[in-house]
Amino acid sequence: MTNKPNPHGRYPFAAIEAKWRAYWQAIDLYQTGNDPGKPDVYILDFFPYPSGDGLSVGHGRNYVPTCVSARFLRMNGHNVLHPMGWDAFGLPAENYAIRHGIHPRQSSAQFSATYKRQMQLLECSYDWSREISSTDPAYYRWTQWFFLLLFRRGLAYRAPGSQWWCSQCQTILANEQVEDGRCWRCGTPVVKKELEQWYFKITAYADRLLADLDTVDWPEAIKTMQRNWIGPTTDENGATVGYHLHDWLISRQRYWGTPIPIVHCPACGPVAVPEAQLPILLPDITDFAPAGDGRSPLARMTDWVQTTCPQCGGPAQRETDTMDGFACSSWYFLRFANPQYDEGAFDPTAVRRWLPVDTYVGGAEHAVMHLLYARFWTKVMADAGLIDFVEPFTQLRNQGILLAASDGRRMSKSRGNVVTPDAMIARYGADALRAYLLFLGPFDAEVTWDEAGIRGVTRFLDKFWRLAEFFNAKAPRGKGAKEDAAFERRRHQVIQRVTEDMAEFRFNTAVAALMEYLNYLTDGQGTAVPAAQWRRALESFALLLAPICPFISEEVWQTTLGHDSSVHRQAWPAFDEALTMAAQVTLPVQVNGKVRDRIEVAVDAAEKVVEETAVSAPGVEKHVNGRAIQQIIIVPNKLVNIVVGS
Repeated sequence: MTNKPNPHGRYPFAAIEAKWRAYWQAIDLYQTGNDPGKPDVYILDFFPYPSGDGLSVGHGRNYVPTCVSARFLRMNGHNVLHPMGWDAFGLPAENYAIRHGIHPRQSSAQFSATYKRQMQLLECSYDWSREISSTDPAYYRWTQWFFLLLFRRGLAYRAPGSQWWCSQCQTILANEQVEDGRCWRCGTPVVKKELEQWYFKITAYADRLLADLDTVDWPEAIKTMQRNWIGPTTDENGATVGYHLHDWLISRQRYWGTPIPIVHCPACGPVAVPEAQLPILLPDITDFAPAGDGRSPLARMTDWVQTTCPQCGGPAQRETDTMDGFACSSWYFLRFANPQYDEGAFDPTAVRRWLPVDTYVGGAEHAVMHLLYARFWTKVMADAGLIDFVEPFTQLRNQGILLAASDGRRMSKSRGNVVTPDAMIARYGADALRAYLLFLGPFDAEVTWDEAGIRGVTRFLDKFWRLAEFFNAKAPRGKGAKEDAAFERRRHQVIQRVTEDMAEFRFNTAVAALMEYLNYLTDGQGTAVPAAQWRRALESFALLLAPICPFISEEVWQTTLGHDSSVHRQAWPAFDEALTMAAQVTLPVQVNGKVRDRIEVAVDAAEKVVEETAVSAPGVEKHVNGRAIQQIIIVPNKLVNIVVGS
């Protein structure tokens, strides 16, 4: 099977994407590995909150690198767990539903479907069989179960107090959700309001939350933010009388959230709902807008509110506040280990296999909310004997922000500066967008979107496409030619560079290395290199490129090179470190015909490298003595003569 001639040498991404998407779906390419002979690795994105805006290309700075890392790890012989789901309860979906006259269940489902469609456009390699949503009763049943666990352990309590109130969101906010006196979501100035609220006693874990930061591989900036938020205070002797950390205010006076599994009995006080009665279903109501009276809309649901006390059997009322959405995301990483498990919140066997999360990737904005809360819940679970680890995320990485070219600000629908992955993929293809998002800069750097850059990446893909066509139709068969040592050395060198860069999340330099290697191969198309050696080079290039640009790599691997299984199920190419080292030669360096120093360079070093090395040699600098260099004459692997004026 061969490629059809392409007179313009352009990579036909639309046809190639349609072809391989169907094939990968048919072979269930991204199913979580289950080979007992392979090591397990769990790579996870922050639980996304799907909004009506959909994804921008900025979101791809998170999702594409984790996809690339997951693909790289699979090819390196790992069972990889790389799941996705939706943190879909909360105010944005509810407010959207109020404005548009629909139910938040409907709007949340729409938003999640949009996110999933866009992630699939980007060909993010998630195991979609593990998809979960916090709004599914089969999920929030267990969020309620965790509330009861905290309640039984004396870590969930109700108390009156003066709390931050957002008049726009019509709910109480936790201290972590107030930034410079304003609501973290809508920016409205907050005021104090006296209400009886539910709290989680996170302060009981302040010392461990602080100390255990020293045990995880996290960015130092995130650790510092958590240390400052916990804020240990010291006495005159330097010992720790307390912390600045406050207990986590968990209750919200809104409809779209997990119902708190408590009933209020006049005789017994707050009573836990029996576990057998979970989930306490969130009732479907049409009037879910807050009334502005400080109560949840659920308080108006008389039939739902009125119940009996599980303890004494007398009349009682259900708790009408719902839980803060961060409760849903404080344990979801456990559920992904086996989302179909129905005998508990998580499958203990699967959790022992996969947890804690090896690499957790997301934005730095959740440093003192989600990350702190998830650490707290994990420690509570460990103390209860449910898990055997005390930190949920072994390694944390934060992607840098992508700024819009139009105004230099973070992309936002309200600012009108959003670039969507849909538009870019339609114009340039998924491979080009993926590679460009990686090539923009270091993973954790703030960078600016520039569409001219993605056009440059398309030229890179076109060049690879033409190289594949050249090999397929016109590559020299090299009859009688000997193996080219320099050609082979370059292959081993690029494998080494890309392997090391991939392992360290240096995806921008991995792309750069492939671009350089492609230029080298293109320049060498006319050289008498044996066909087998050319084939090895092209195979290595396709394998190295596969995690970054999955479509073109698969097409070249199967169609051009004639393999009958997916490139994504191949072993990552190996390199011989000895073969990456170029043979060295010592060259005399003359200044106006007299030897003034000697340099050591690779036998196949570029002329520019030889020139730069020669002119910087101490003996040469001394005898040039600031005079203008008129000419540099290089006799390859023999000598260098530098001609200077008098």
